[in-house]
Amino acid sequence: MNIVLGVTGGIAAYKAAHVVRLLKEAGHSVRVVPTESALRFVGAPTWEALSGQPVQTDVFTRVEEVEHVLIGQQADLVLIAPATADSLARIRAGMADDLLTATVLTTTAPVVVAPAMHTEMWFNPATVDNVAVLRARGVHVLEPASGRLTGADSGPGRLPEPQDIVDFALSVLREASPRTDRSDSGLLAGRRVFISAGGTREPLDPVRFLGNRSSGKQGAALAAAAHRFGAEVVLAAANVDSAILETLPSGIDIREVETTAQLESVCREQAAEADIVIMAAAVSDYRPAQAAGHKMKKDGDAGLTIELVQNPDILAGLVADRREGQTIVGFAAETGSPETPADELARQKIVRKGCDILVFNDVSDGKTFGHDTTHVEVLALTGTGVVGLGVFTGEKADVSVSVMETIAKHAVE
Repeated sequence: MNIVLGVTGGIAAYKAAHVVRLLKEAGHSVRVVPTESALRFVGAPTWEALSGQPVQTDVFTRVEEVEHVLIGQQADLVLIAPATADSLARIRAGMADDLLTATVLTTTAPVVVAPAMHTEMWFNPATVDNVAVLRARGVHVLEPASGRLTGADSGPGRLPEPQDIVDFALSVLREASPRTDRSDSGLLAGRRVFISAGGTREPLDPVRFLGNRSSGKQGAALAAAAHRFGAEVVLAAANVDSAILETLPSGIDIREVETTAQLESVCREQAAEADIVIMAAAVSDYRPAQAAGHKMKKDGDAGLTIELVQNPDILAGLVADRREGQTIVGFAAETGSPETPADELARQKIVRKGCDILVFNDVSDGKTFGHDTTHVEVLALTGTGVVGLGVFTGEKADVSVSVMETIAKHAVE
């Protein structure tokens, strides 16, 4: 989802940095829109580094793109944390003299505010009236916590903890109007989807391994998207960071593996029951012929020769054993070569492997691996040849929803 996080000028602005991180870890795209006063507490470079998106405060930057309107139009949720007494008054009045208030005025998405101010300000009749009016207009107001404030003061008015803010905001998002609740949320209801993610590792000795750069973010995001569409999801996670796995819905069955052999065993077991198999993991083509039982030591100035043997082709094996009506999806991370561009290699791969769908991305020059954004092309193998089903660019969470929707609709045709 596209979430706009507004940050206003209170000392609690530092807590909003953790709100950004939690929302990103939950798979959402976050655009931070601070006020000028907020930047006196936390600077623009911090927001840009955490969100991966540009930061501006005025309505005159990128005028040609009409950003002061587009940001609100494209938002699935607008969250303001902290919301000062001044910002509540300005939003209530319908002001639009900076980017944040203009965004609130143009959006039709749910708006959540998390007020933070001194107790006297929170209980002031003007603030009480402003909050009441905003609630009557449909704005979701999270009650402030009670506790230590600026200086020696304590009482109601403290900004709630970041996790509480995120939980409240996402609950509003889930219960929102059809604008943020896809009408096809049951697209995969009753179907079993198996997905592999991450990158396999082949041990050289107890401390070293042959591996690749895959983080597993894309595969994990696909699992979340399949779950969102109503599927029963099993995810084989090959060396995926626990922080990524912890963001997934609790209903996803996660099987952690390390080597290609372990992944192949889980794939064959799960593919026997799956309606859709998605091989998003980066699988090692080779493994050492022998793994040392102890840490290998350097022996003088001599080099080291390692004999490699080829690993089984898991995707080809699944295609060969495919059941009638089963859809198998492969992934191709290509860099291209002087002789053959990356997209042509992807088209050759889908024909060679025989899978129904191939999701291709160009990973040359360090693109994609470990990043939160991606650019993919979805190909399908038909009776008349290879056809394109779509090209998707953006946050991996958003791209995964589009890719899963494309796969699901192709599978039921």
